[in-house]
Amino acid sequence: MGRYVDTNGIRLNVVEQGKGRCLVLMPGLTANARFFDSLVAAGLADDRRVVAVDLRGRGLSDKPASGYSMADHALDVLGLLDALGLERADIGGHSFGGLLTYYLAANHADRVERCVVLDAPATVDPGILEQIRPALERLGATVPSFEEYLEMVRAMPYYEGWWDPRIEDYFRADVEELPGGSVRTRSRSDNIAEAVEGTLEVDWPDTVRRIRQPTLLVRATGSFGPPGSPPILSEAAASETLGLLAGGRLVELAGNHMTAFFGESAGVGAAAIRAFLGTPTV
Repeated sequence: MGRYVDTNGIRLNVVEQGKGRCLVLMPGLTANARFFDSLVAAGLADDRRVVAVDLRGRGLSDKPASGYSMADHALDVLGLLDALGLERADIGGHSFGGLLTYYLAANHADRVERCVVLDAPATVDPGILEQIRPALERLGATVPSFEEYLEMVRAMPYYEGWWDPRIEDYFRADVEELPGGSVRTRSRSDNIAEAVEGTLEVDWPDTVRRIRQPTLLVRATGSFGPPGSPPILSEAAASETLGLLAGGRLVELAGNHMTAFFGESAGVGAAAIRAFLGTPTV
């Protein structure tokens, strides 16, 4: 069920499923809350309340002209917890949302119980921007129809030889329909550029080193980006991240930074997350 929540002077769109102890999930740099649909369908919300959020500037949430630092995003999430009546919660995220998880756990430890980080390293390499460039280049594009938009997406190097119909719901939430049937991405390139700048301003190794909450690090093992690109989270980067965490554990999924969280791999991921978080008592 989707609804709006007022927080930090803006409205965020959230998608809630399940009942019980709450797990708040935050999507990637240009992504939306529907990214987590396959994990939920694979059982993630069977015994807990999963709240997935469109971060500011993404999906159906408000899109202020500025305010995209990690501190701004953190205040949004803290306000979301307040609105949900939660003093503490399990927090997780994919990619940019994983970085935000690190940031919240280190700087607002009193609000975070446990962390689930999906494919986000403790060191942000500016070279990652080249790997995600095809995804960034779609921002602001107007395409004659949603079907043509999907064809454009399927041609990205991330999906060669792979497709899962469930990811189509995620990309449908990625765009708004315009008069005449054309579609345009909801995220704006200038807002996303400011969010990228915000990630480069944080000392991530120091941030991760300060985390004391139990943390599950999920690594997608496949290549991501143009041919020959490494995974977003390499074995070495995962090892480095675990070395910085006081209580980290690693799970690996087949697939790349996107595909590992859909299809069969989503079932493996959902089971690993549920096992890590344990059976909710409230």
